[in-house]
Amino acid sequence: MNADSITLADALKQRRSVRGFLDKPVPQAVLDEVFSLAQHAPSNCNIQPWQVWVASGRSRDALRERMVDKVSRGVPFEPDYDSLPRFEGVYRDRQVDCAMELYGSMGIAREDREGRRRAELRNFQLFDAPHVAFIGMEKQFGVTVALDVGMYIQSLLLTLSAYGLGACAQGSMRYYPADVREILGIPDSTAIVLGISFGYEDPDIAANKTRVGRVPLQDSVRFSD
Repeated sequence: MNADSITLADALKQRRSVRGFLDKPVPQAVLDEVFSLAQHAPSNCNIQPWQVWVASGRSRDALRERMVDKVSRGVPFEPDYDSLPRFEGVYRDRQVDCAMELYGSMGIAREDREGRRRAELRNFQLFDAPHVAFIGMEKQFGVTVALDVGMYIQSLLLTLSAYGLGACAQGSMRYYPADVREILGIPDSTAIVLGISFGYEDPDIAANKTRVGRVPLQDSVRFSD
């Protein structure tokens, strides 16, 4: 797909979390274009605080093997940042609705604990994606700079979509940051914010049939004169 042939509106509407990929690496020329475009994300005082490492081939395999092994053995998570807060009220409702859609697409019942365990492990198998990008920033930076990194992540996700690539932003990729730093040669001064598994979508994967909506505009945006 030529990125010039898709509008921003189309990219926003088409982008979604893809959880199953073809065994088909993305050409380096395409990777160069995608990550070059994402660099145009805004940031405070143009400091461009994001740091990105893309693992493919042997490095991807090593990371996947390390994380799957640790999760399977129940090794405790040691993220650089705290886990998500416990959602309550309408936010919890939306979280549950999303889970029901996803597990429903995969044919996994609520009481099927083994099926859910396998589905969770898929995160650490990178959904068989040929590439995973780890997004980091200096540990000394706080929430204000994290907002800049978040804008970069959104820019990257939209650019991947514009190039016909599927992606899944994964908070689970920050659970074992020491392993990520070791395998990819990342300095200890860099904290891992999240990872993004990406590549060409496999349309035959049941999880990729999941579709979730958005709340009405008035539930999120208030206009005043």
